[in-house]
Amino acid sequence: MQLYYNPHSRAVTAKWMLDECGIDYELVNVDFSKREHKQPAFLQINPAGKLPALVDGHTRLFECAAICMYLAERFPQKRLAPPVGADDRGRYLSLMVYSTSQLEPAMSDAFMKITPTAARGWTGFREAVHVVERELGYGPWLLGAQFTAADIMIGSVFIWQKLFGGHSGSAKIDSYIKRLLARPAAMKLGTASSKTS
Repeated sequence: MQLYYNPHSRAVTAKWMLDECGIDYELVNVDFSKREHKQPAFLQINPAGKLPALVDGHTRLFECAAICMYLAERFPQKRLAPPVGADDRGRYLSLMVYSTSQLEPAMSDAFMKITPTAARGWTGFREAVHVVERELGYGPWLLGAQFTAADIMIGSVFIWQKLFGGHSGSAKIDSYIKRLLARPAAMKLGTASSKTS
C-alpha cells in the first residue's frame, strides 16, 4: 500500500488513518516545488492532481474521506467504522461527509474572514462547531466509546485550525482536540517514516 504524501498537505489526515490501522505502508513523497502532483503519472492516480492519493494493489483512491472509508472497510478488525447494518452506521457516514462538505469550508471561510452566504451551500463556522458539539454528546468520541474514522476527519479540521493559530471557540471541542492529540497514532505534521510498525 502506498500513500502519496507531502507533510504540508491534507495527506497527513490519510496518514493518520493508516497509522490508526496499524498497518505497513509506503510513503511516496510528492515534491510540490517540482509540481510532481501535476505530472501524467500522478494524474493517472488522482486526476485532480492533489494529495492525498492511495494505491492498494489495483485500487486507486483520492480524497481523504474516501481513503478513510476505504481503509475502515479494508481493515474491519480495527473497528474504525460501524459495520453495515449497525444502528450508528448512518450517523458515521453523515459525519464523514459533513467534515468536507460543511465543517472544512466553514472553517476556511472563518480563517479568511469571509462571510458565509446561503448560496455557497455550507453553514457558518459557529453553527458547524455547534453541530459537532451536539454530535460529541458525552464522548469521548463522536460515536461515544468507539473511536472511528469520523473522529479523524472531523478532528483533523480542528487540529489544522489550531496549527494555523485559529480557535474553535468551544471548551468542549478544545477538550476533544486534546484527546485526539493524545492518541499514540495522532495526526502529526513534518517528516515521517515510511511505514508503521
